[in-house]
Amino acid sequence: MQDIQLLLEQYGGWLVFANVLVEQAGLPVPAYPMLIAAGALGGAGGWAVPWLAATAACLLADTLWYLAGRRYGSRLLGVICKMSLSQDSCIRQTQRLYLRIGVRALLVCKFLPGAGALSTVMAGLTGTAYRRFLLYDLAGSLIWVGSALLLGGLFHNVVNDLLEILGTYGAMGLGVLAAVLALYILARFLRRRILLRSLRVIPRLSVDELMQWRQDGRSPLVFDVRPEAVRDEQRIPGAIAVDLKAPLPELDPDALESDIVVYCACPNEVSAALLASRLRAAGYPNTWALRGGYEAWAERKRAAPAQGA
Repeated sequence: MQDIQLLLEQYGGWLVFANVLVEQAGLPVPAYPMLIAAGALGGAGGWAVPWLAATAACLLADTLWYLAGRRYGSRLLGVICKMSLSQDSCIRQTQRLYLRIGVRALLVCKFLPGAGALSTVMAGLTGTAYRRFLLYDLAGSLIWVGSALLLGGLFHNVVNDLLEILGTYGAMGLGVLAAVLALYILARFLRRRILLRSLRVIPRLSVDELMQWRQDGRSPLVFDVRPEAVRDEQRIPGAIAVDLKAPLPELDPDALESDIVVYCACPNEVSAALLASRLRAAGYPNTWALRGGYEAWAERKRAAPAQGA
């Protein structure tokens, strides 16, 4: 406890600023415990510096994510989600949250694991005005930082006792936490491997093959299961927006023998493969998941703009 208190007394706002900036940049270095400790050790009268420092760090990191989202769009979401323990649902869940409540998601996203950077990227990707983004991001940052400081202040006796225990049994406690975290990561990894293996039976169709089909006059039904598909005009021509969690779309009885192609915007085409699996189980055997999803289609169109859709 004395070491943490000494660090906060000597470096104060700079230590909090660095910790929050690193976390908001996307690295797995939690800042909330440090903020709680600052709230417990500083008291209400000493909250001003850590509150301002942490908020400034949030705004700096979030602005960079916002600008990156405007420039790189959904490709950046894919890169971020590859670092997630739930990368196959990461993009879908974040997009659904932001598209449902809009920029107001910035008020709560920092309380949701992994959603902070993704929501700010979504703000840039969807073209949210920077002034509006900054207003909500400032409010969300003040709420998030303030909640940690308030918890520390309200339960300062408990926090101080915990810090004393960590000072005495810190190595043992860290060992237990590390073991629990390792087991958690292993369980999530195995769960994901089982899911991917179960979906390998769903055939993949390449973008070139889909384009060739259309050139040959073979017109498959195309389903778009991206969360933003309902609002996004940038789709594969003729694609029908489908909610992955909704019942299967009603199809004409003649569609039982039709070709159906499903695409998404997630690693390993998992969302597309999930819907394709449901369609095959419902009696539509000629169903494929589009390899690479919408990004592969967009990349192919950019590389060969003269080629017909």
